Amino acid sequence: MTAPRPASVQSARPQTAAVLDVRAGTLEVRLARNAREIAAAQALRYRVFYQEMGAHPTVETALARRDFDNFDVFCDHLLVIDHARGTGDDAVVGTYRLIRREAAARIGRFYSAAEYDIRCIAEHPGAVLELGRSCIDAQWRNRPTMQLLWRGIAAYVFAYGIELMFGCASLPGTDPDALVVPLSYLYHHHLAPPVLRPRALSERYLEMNRLPPGAFDPAEALSQLPPLLKGYLRLGGFVGDGAVVDRQFNTTDVCIVVKTDLVTEKYYRHYERRVRAVAPV
Repeated sequence: MTAPRPASVQSARPQTAAVLDVRAGTLEVRLARNAREIAAAQALRYRVFYQEMGAHPTVETALARRDFDNFDVFCDHLLVIDHARGTGDDAVVGTYRLIRREAAARIGRFYSAAEYDIRCIAEHPGAVLELGRSCIDAQWRNRPTMQLLWRGIAAYVFAYGIELMFGCASLPGTDPDALVVPLSYLYHHHLAPPVLRPRALSERYLEMNRLPPGAFDPAEALSQLPPLLKGYLRLGGFVGDGAVVDRQFNTTDVCIVVKTDLVTEKYYRHYERRVRAVAPV
């Protein structure tokens, strides 16, 4: 007997797609269009998070061999598709989960609210976007693929007028003593201003200020950060107050906040160039 598909796949209803047209060679970045493509993204997440990175699946997750939760039904799923691998599930080699305010309202909260007090973000008057569940297949985990994925995010941010992006970014492992240098570096060099500073929930709060500024080399500490986290910082990203240990995913999380000025400015220049290129003389 064929196992039933997870409820998150059965009832998935992708949001109206922003216009995305991002390609490089055989790779394309676009939003998932149907439940099958969302299931392919969930299968990729399972391979990366559980089989590669050592996350601990629930019984239902292990049986389905997909990483899924109730948020998947309401959010947008950004995909990296390698057309050299055909049109099946294996063609999805990267993904990002995008939750706008409207989607969060339908489920009652943003995902990050399970770890952080994010009222300062949720109450922001402009459009906000929560980023999460980012992963790329190991074979495609390189700078060109990551840059293409970010071009897709920039197009999405531009299309929806997003002013703030935020979400939980992960450091590998759950031993705070092994992460004193990167946590201290983030606290001393990238702490968000108070008006945009989420704080870890008191019952999950882990102090990030573990070492004084002179006790570590900032350049070395930066080099120890995962590529995704460094990418956020290059965009001018900040971190919230306090880290959170996520034992299910075998990570230690920090809350990232990014004002999209740099993202939208860069994409706007790209968009203007494209408009001029096709405009009649």
